Amino acid sequence: MIQKTFIALAFFGLIVATIPANARDSAPSAQLSYADVADLAADTPLAIEAQVRKAIKVKPERAPGLAQGHQRFFVEARVIKLIRGRDGIGRDINYVVDLPLDFRGRTAKLKKRHVLLFARPVSGGSGSIQLVAPDAQIDWSPESETMLRAILAQAVRPDAPPRITGVGSAFYSAGSIPGEGETQIFLKTATGDPVSLSILRRPGQDPRWAVALGEIVDESASIPAPQSLLWYRLACSLPRELPEPALSNLSSSDAEMARADYKVVIAGLGPCGRTRKASSPSSASTQS
Repeated sequence: MIQKTFIALAFFGLIVATIPANARDSAPSAQLSYADVADLAADTPLAIEAQVRKAIKVKPERAPGLAQGHQRFFVEARVIKLIRGRDGIGRDINYVVDLPLDFRGRTAKLKKRHVLLFARPVSGGSGSIQLVAPDAQIDWSPESETMLRAILAQAVRPDAPPRITGVGSAFYSAGSIPGEGETQIFLKTATGDPVSLSILRRPGQDPRWAVALGEIVDESASIPAPQSLLWYRLACSLPRELPEPALSNLSSSDAEMARADYKVVIAGLGPCGRTRKASSPSSASTQS
C-alpha cells in the first residue's frame, strides 16, 4: 500500500507540473462568487461531490511549481455524486491540491472534508483526476451546489452562450432626428458563433441595449439576467474600453458615439465580481 501511494505521488508530480505558472497562486475557496464558480465549472469535464478520506503532505522538493505560502497534498476521496461527467467515474478517486498556509504555517483540515471538485480525467491513472486549477477544490454547501447546478444546466443547453474572446468590429448609424442612433458591436467567440451587442438611443430616453446570440438582431435580443451564464460570459470577458481596432471603419464622430454606447453596456453589466487570485485556464476574462 505504501509503495502504491509513493508511485501515485510520483505520477502526480508529473501532471501537476503541467499547470500554467500564472494559475499556481491559488486562493481559499471560502465565499466564492458566481464568477468564481463559473470560472471553474463552465468548461470543466468533471464536477464531483466527494468526501476526503485521506490527505498526505507532499514534500516541497516533490512539488514542482508550488506557490510560496502553500502546501501540496495527495488526496484520496470517496465520490458522493458525479454532478458532471460524460463517461462516469469510479467510487474512489485521488488527486493533488495546493492549499494556502495560515499565519501559523498550517492548512485547513482536509480529512472528512465535504468538497466539490472541478477536474479532468487522467489517462492511464486508475481513479486519478487532475484539478483544472490548483484551487479547484471548494467546500460543499447547499448554496454552492445549487449555484453549480444552475451554471451547468445553462452550459449544456444547445443555445448556451459561447466563451467571449474579444471584440470584433463596431458600427454606428445616426437616426433621422437629432439624438437618435444605434450602435452594433460584434464580438469574437471561441466557437465562432455570432454574438452581438446593440445600443439604441432616442431623444428624451435613456439608452437601451441588448445582446443577441445569432446572425440577426430581433425582438428576442435582451439584457442578460444578472448571475446567468450569458451575463458571466460578458461581464467577465469584455474589456472596459472599446478597442481601437474595432473602430477602424468609423469616422471620429461615429467612433465617439460607439465608445459612449459601449460604456452603457459595461455599466449595465456591472462588475464581474471575481475574487479568486487565479482564473481558470479556460477563462478569457479581462475584468474583475
